Amino acid sequence: MQSATGYRIVKLANGAHSVHSLAHHETFHPVVGPVVEAEALYVRQLGLVERLQRHAGEFVLWDVGLGAAANAITALRATREVPCAIHLLSFDHTLDPLAFALQHREALGYLGGYETHLEGLLHDRHCVFQDGPQTVRWDTHLADFPALLTEPAAQKLAKPHVIMFDAFSPATNPAMWTLPLFSNLFRLLDPERPCALPTYSRSTMLRVTLLLAGFHVGVGHATGEKEETTIAANTPALITEPLDRRWLQRAHRSTSAEPLWEPVYRQASLSPASWEKLQQHPQFRC
Repeated sequence: MQSATGYRIVKLANGAHSVHSLAHHETFHPVVGPVVEAEALYVRQLGLVERLQRHAGEFVLWDVGLGAAANAITALRATREVPCAIHLLSFDHTLDPLAFALQHREALGYLGGYETHLEGLLHDRHCVFQDGPQTVRWDTHLADFPALLTEPAAQKLAKPHVIMFDAFSPATNPAMWTLPLFSNLFRLLDPERPCALPTYSRSTMLRVTLLLAGFHVGVGHATGEKEETTIAANTPALITEPLDRRWLQRAHRSTSAEPLWEPVYRQASLSPASWEKLQQHPQFRC
């Protein structure tokens, strides 16, 4: 099924359906599908249900790369039986994938029960609803995310407990994977509020970027299509399998480890300055 809006529905090998971007030549949640990937990467890896059961007050969840809303809805559905208050902030530069997904809700399947709320997001960019014992306040920020992080308004955003980071790949969307972006993101975090950031990539370049931005970084859970992913956090307590000095030596030998300093994709070995700074990271001093 193809659309004039620049998206089409594709059937994956496991029978699930997903959205494909014609402009980026990339499929959202390829191979295992939207729900399976989101459950592995965000829900189970973060122990989201258990964390919410222990949490008091509003839990702030950043959804970077709203897309067709699969990550956000999977997280909400997984936690809907927990008495909690969730403030969900979704970021994207367009709502077109969400509108397209709603037009093809039957094929995608995962939107069931949330259609009215998603229509509200499209119309007002905001909705509030009660789902059993769960209260949800959902805001969308339609903006260029790298630029948004540099603006004074970013300081007023609710500080996250979790960041679901799901941008298109660095090869097609390098602006979302630069060291300045992750440095700005790290500076926005509340150091007194533990925050984890899982993402689907396991690349050495990304992991070096996150470390140099200030995060602690570890090996993330498999998603079915990848044996491992990446998880970062502003505290080592949220990292169960931190990258070690053996990984550090592999990064030193890699030909694709230097962070992207500008929104132009390229591959390069670590610069002497990056290597020196990387060795001084608290994660590798013990």
